[in-house]
Amino acid sequence: MQSDKKWDLVSLSTIPLIMTLGNSMLIPVLPSIREKLGVSSLQVSLIITIYSMVAIVLIPIAGYLSDRFGRKKIIIPSLIVTAAGGLVCGLGAWFLQQSYMVILIGRFLQGIGAAGAAPIVMPLVGDLFKKESDVSTGLGIIETSNTFGKVVSPILGSILAAWIWFVPFLAIPVLCLISLLMVSFLVKTPAREEEPKQTIGQFLQTVKTIFTEKGRWLYAIFAIGGICMFVVFAALFFLSDLLEDQYGIHGVYKGLLLAIPLAMLCLSSFVTGKAIGENKTRMKWADFIGTLLLTGGMFLCGLIHTGTLFMLFLFISISGIGIGMALPSLDALITEGIEKGQRGTVTSLYSSMRFIGVAVGPPVASVLEGYSHTVLFYSIGGACALAALLALSAIKPGPSRVPQPGT
Repeated sequence: MQSDKKWDLVSLSTIPLIMTLGNSMLIPVLPSIREKLGVSSLQVSLIITIYSMVAIVLIPIAGYLSDRFGRKKIIIPSLIVTAAGGLVCGLGAWFLQQSYMVILIGRFLQGIGAAGAAPIVMPLVGDLFKKESDVSTGLGIIETSNTFGKVVSPILGSILAAWIWFVPFLAIPVLCLISLLMVSFLVKTPAREEEPKQTIGQFLQTVKTIFTEKGRWLYAIFAIGGICMFVVFAALFFLSDLLEDQYGIHGVYKGLLLAIPLAMLCLSSFVTGKAIGENKTRMKWADFIGTLLLTGGMFLCGLIHTGTLFMLFLFISISGIGIGMALPSLDALITEGIEKGQRGTVTSLYSSMRFIGVAVGPPVASVLEGYSHTVLFYSIGGACALAALLALSAIKPGPSRVPQPGT
């Protein structure tokens, strides 16, 4: 990798880390927040949902704006908005007795900021490096940073909330300020070529052309990415409930246990990002093998009894390894397969699909868990089998730089 770009990559890695912390570290402390605010379980769940739903809607718009005006010009204001949202949440909880609506407003602002920050990192990594192997390695590091955020989120959230329940909200502005300074001064984006500005009509026509020409493998990657994130949050939701309700495990200890499968995902993501290099065929097979491991792990979870906690964690950890193999491969394929001028738009649509997986995972797991854990994991396993089939049949990288759609 280019030695002069290492600090650029370190700085960019802070963005997905912070955006993941901004959402995920609240999950283990929602019961405390519910008690302090005096609201229902449904109302407290909206603190998580509103963040993801706002981001889903705005991510494609942020991608288009980053293609038109530049990546940093979108990322930096978005980090400021994210920090402001965290400040609104924290100060509202600190000084107002009835702060629920103020917290929702702050989370709405954080969702706006998240839409314009984390999803723009992928195309910016593609812009920074000329060698495809460097792009793949960089995307692997970005994905690892994202996953590392998920690993430390339940632990950090529990520790901060043990101090004062609203401290996790106030931690976000501090982290955003650090990231803002690093991106502003350490990320040197390449000079943009002067191109005619697209109208909205021309932009929509360009997107239509991209999906007409490359839709087969793009739709497959979108679906696989959404399924992977759905599995992550559905499985975590199930484990969190199981550890509390059946085993009476709470707080930091529960956070440490939840971090085990996520740590396996993180390690697998880092290794895969380095291993796939610029070999698109290797990316395709890493994706396929990863989704096969994921499928097998979920079906095995459905076969065993929930009383066998060690085996349950083992199979979910195997599934985490599979997801860690798939996600960096998807990131590299979609970034390398789209020209720079449209990269921000397409990768933002991909990010939206991943946010949809995050949003639907917990409620779907809650409904299916009501029947039995077997129904839950067999249903998830079926979705994972579909992802494996898509990886095998629809992703057909050719010898050229751009993966060719299947015949």
